Amino acid sequence: MNTNAQPPAPAPSSAPSPAPAPASSPAPASSPAPSRSSLPAPRVRVVVTALVAALAGAALLTAPDPASAARQDTAAATATTSGAPGARGGSVGGVRAVGAARGAPAGPGYYRGRAFDTCEAPSLAVMKAWRSSPYGAVGIYFGGRGRGCPVQRELSRDWVASVHAMGWRLLPLFVGSQAPCVISTAKRPFALGSSPWSQGTREAGEAVRAAGALGLDASSPLYLDIEAYRAGDARCAATTLSFVRAWSREVRRLGYVPGFYSSVETGVRDIEAQRRAGTKDLPAVMWFARWGRPALYTETVLDPQAWTPHARIHQYAGNVSEAYGGRRLLVDRNTMDAPVARVAPTADLKSPLSAP
Repeated sequence: MNTNAQPPAPAPSSAPSPAPAPASSPAPASSPAPSRSSLPAPRVRVVVTALVAALAGAALLTAPDPASAARQDTAAATATTSGAPGARGGSVGGVRAVGAARGAPAGPGYYRGRAFDTCEAPSLAVMKAWRSSPYGAVGIYFGGRGRGCPVQRELSRDWVASVHAMGWRLLPLFVGSQAPCVISTAKRPFALGSSPWSQGTREAGEAVRAAGALGLDASSPLYLDIEAYRAGDARCAATTLSFVRAWSREVRRLGYVPGFYSSVETGVRDIEAQRRAGTKDLPAVMWFARWGRPALYTETVLDPQAWTPHARIHQYAGNVSEAYGGRRLLVDRNTMDAPVARVAPTADLKSPLSAP
């Protein structure tokens, strides 16, 4: 969450209703089987034999070609790896999903619309009330030593599965070590040390373990939160870049999609400069903070062709008080076209509609 104070933007005046779930088509009624007395006795065996042969022939005609099925499975299990990170036509993440072998979807799912993030995960009751809001996705601060709200009393595997079942899409945020010249005094105790690459690799493993414990499956994006730091400090920027690259490389190696959150004038500007220079191991998704009007595709710091398709989130307002369904939260507002978490199924989960 951006910690720089900004005047709150006005609350939205209207909220679209959530889309109704598609109705399932009724199963066609089966024809009653002929009774034994309806057929002449001598012909029963002949008719049954003919029916069995016909059904077997139909099955052979409709069965997929084994080679074709294998090719489709291979294609589904492997994400595209061509192109620079975030470049149009390239992959978002360039990741082979580690869960594909056990039947998990190959790539991340995407959401385009409005999202909010708040320091501590709200209760299930609040999340249900906020389904009347214009938001369809929520940022969750799931790990990292630099989190502003490290306790997270509500956040659990069941919470994740429950809000996902309500229709929410999830944006997992990891707030780990910060730039040595970070501006926020609250983040300075978490400044990077002298080994940013090894620190980034280690914290990436921590992020993946924490995500897995919450049921955030392989191919989910994990967004690294790097708060604003002192602009123009080349040594500080280089140290931070080393950490971000190591974190992104290890997250990608472990089968997740590395995302990156920061302010436009520091972290985002520096990462975009590295993208232009062809630097490897950069994040696959850009979540940029500039408070003002939404500018998902028109942010001047980013090349118009960069971090597309499905690879941008814009945080355009922060510390805004909003209420829906009688429940009030202090949130940051975002607009997005980007990956969202894949949630592993949870056995014996209570219905989210039963939340108080």
